[in-house]
Amino acid sequence: MVIAMNNRTLNMLVTTAILAFAGGCRSSAADAVTVREKIRQGALVVDVRTPGEFDAGHYPGAINIPLGEIEAEIQRFGRADRPVVLYCRSGNRSGRAKAILEERGFTDVTNGGAYRDMIRL
Repeated sequence: MVIAMNNRTLNMLVTTAILAFAGGCRSSAADAVTVREKIRQGALVVDVRTPGEFDAGHYPGAINIPLGEIEAEIQRFGRADRPVVLYCRSGNRSGRAKAILEERGFTDVTNGGAYRDMIRL
């Protein structure tokens, strides 16, 4: 089946697809003031990058639980009401980790965003 489209329709479809993809990839990282306050209040700081990325540099006091291990290591997060700050390279993996924890009943999870932002706190 062949569908005929004019250039305008094709451009609209491509633009819509690009915007939908870009919107889905954006992290929803918290602002620095919020992250700093959560850490000051004793939040568990978790780096969800790979062990190699973690070993190359990490936020002081952070623990490393890579995104792919969140489910298997859920007990390391402690109580579901414990404040948790997550971060990664860009904020994308930490955003996905936040969603996983919230699906598992965690109620105080903050996406700290990128490592480079965390070390500036």
